[in-house]
Amino acid sequence: MKENNQRLAGLFRSMADLLSSQRANPYRVRAYRRAADALLAIDEDVATLAERGEIEEIEGIGTDLAKKIEEFLETGTIRAYEGLKTPLPTEVRSWATLPGLSDSLVAYLYFRLGIRSLPDLDQLIRSHLLRTLPSFSGSEEQLLQAVRQRIQNHER
Repeated sequence: MKENNQRLAGLFRSMADLLSSQRANPYRVRAYRRAADALLAIDEDVATLAERGEIEEIEGIGTDLAKKIEEFLETGTIRAYEGLKTPLPTEVRSWATLPGLSDSLVAYLYFRLGIRSLPDLDQLIRSHLLRTLPSFSGSEEQLLQAVRQRIQNHER
């Protein structure tokens, strides 16, 4: 059975999606997607290849991904995946309802830029750095008004 291949391919695809939503390096995202496709394309179970020490012979699987596959075969999970699943705090997740912000942009602001609070977001908007992000689609002024309104509502 190639059940391990299917489960690993699913994990790698999920990792790629999570990394993509966090605006990680696109080459890294692509590597996980390619590894998932490669695992589904091989004719034997990856565990059999691991026993023979041939995981890195799978096209698209390098040392780093081979270690993750071995970790999965030994433990049934991949620690790096569990770390990626760290959810956004509820309040931060709600920022996606602000004008011009999307779920993926909010995740990027939180995980990559370290924006953790509404005052942090206010400062980012005022610095005009937000407009340099290709996924920001709104008006800085409208967003700034909405953020300041939320800050006032939280203070009440």
